[in-house]
Amino acid sequence: MELAEGKAKFIEAWGKLGSEWGINRTMAQVHALLLLSPDALTTEEIMAELQISRGNANMTLRDLINWGLIEKQHRAGERKEYFFAEKDVWTIARQVAQERKRRELDPVLKVLNELSAIKGDEKDPRFKTFKKSVGDINKLAKNVDRTLTTMVKAEENWFWGSIFKIFK
Repeated sequence: MELAEGKAKFIEAWGKLGSEWGINRTMAQVHALLLLSPDALTTEEIMAELQISRGNANMTLRDLINWGLIEKQHRAGERKEYFFAEKDVWTIARQVAQERKRRELDPVLKVLNELSAIKGDEKDPRFKTFKKSVGDINKLAKNVDRTLTTMVKAEENWFWGSIFKIFK
């Protein structure tokens, strides 16, 4: 397999993986392209490489910046904007975990905390079932939250060492 074919295969696979994780396929493909690029790329270069429209490229690049996965760079004397992706996979994993926690888990935790405070008749089986189910889900969500918070703050070696200790 030649480099160009390998690059195309990786971009396609990263796009599929991203969509499995709930991330827009094009967003994952642009991220993959920037991951594999040793130099920052312009919007036009990204559009040409992935055969996407300017609107799609601009929206995707803005989303990747908001996720903290890429940064915009300017070069002296040029009007074009250049985009560069973080290459350290541990930093990428922590950033994705932090962003997904903020977007998905934090709102659920807020609702579960509100639902845990509902008052009712402790003898009513419907209330008891509701209270237990919400309480159990809230406990699980808080454990996931603590784990993600630990991952975001942790160094790679410490985190994986801790995970492997759990499975011994």
